[in-house]
Amino acid sequence: MKPSSDDLTISITFDGQDSEPRIDKYLASLDQINSRNKALQLIKLGLVLVDSKPVKASYKLQAGDQICITLPKTEPSSALIPLDLELNVAYEDSDVIVINKPAGLVVHPAVGHENDTLVNALIHHCKDLAMGFNENRPGIVHRIDKGTSGLLVVAKNDVAHEHLSLQFKNKTIHRIYNAIVFGQPKFSNKTITTHLRRHPHLRKKYASEDILPGALPKGKLATTHVRVLKNYSNGLSLIECQLETGRTHQIRVHLSEAGYPIVGDDTYGGKSRAKGLKGVHLRKLIKEMPRFALHACELGFVHPKTNKTLSFKAPFPSDLENLKTDS
Repeated sequence: MKPSSDDLTISITFDGQDSEPRIDKYLASLDQINSRNKALQLIKLGLVLVDSKPVKASYKLQAGDQICITLPKTEPSSALIPLDLELNVAYEDSDVIVINKPAGLVVHPAVGHENDTLVNALIHHCKDLAMGFNENRPGIVHRIDKGTSGLLVVAKNDVAHEHLSLQFKNKTIHRIYNAIVFGQPKFSNKTITTHLRRHPHLRKKYASEDILPGALPKGKLATTHVRVLKNYSNGLSLIECQLETGRTHQIRVHLSEAGYPIVGDDTYGGKSRAKGLKGVHLRKLIKEMPRFALHACELGFVHPKTNKTLSFKAPFPSDLENLKTDS
């Protein structure tokens, strides 16, 4: 991120009174920042220099280090345009908002979706949403894919953002998804653990990594706890997936690689399998699906201010109910 003339620049000479503190923790202790989340954002954006060089969050300061910090304006970026879109709000207070996101809605701005995302709708809906440092993801602590519906929590301020981010990091967030898949698993419960990384040839896909004996994995550890809820006579099954980690496309990859791709998920084989189904109406229904059959149905977390555990459930979406049939 390039500094502008409106930004505030702070120069500090570290006096070494602390015993080699991490740079992110030191920045969080400063009155001008006062948040580890903001400190991490500044470091990630390249706005923190030590002796004129960018550093990582884990860098340990030494006496005499020259720290230069650029603080961008905190007003909303002109690129983030509010979107007047009705949101299905499951819960809201001054710290967090829980949304039941519809399928087809992108969570934050990206190429091709600059002004029609959940973030744009949140800017319009929430008058107290902390914008951060001109970023395009204010309040976002986790995401669900465009084609996935269901529950998502958004932080309204830096304290809530940091608190929720830590819960995700410590894997204490409760997240359960329902999926309708091709095939009828013989198992009732199964835990799938792999290392996920981008597909070596198809950049829009992710895949589990084949790790040679003695080699270190390059992908990120991903664990999904799978439970079969019902096998239908139409050749489909209703699956429950509880996330232990939350990697990109995690459930979609794990179920596809297990031989049970999610219905409608063309990226991971969730439409081509429809040719093998007996029902003509069902095949047509799947072919015309604008989404895939994955829904974030349960979400639980500790409230960042009250420390009370909050739990939410979102019913299975009506547009997928026609897949749940024994006919």
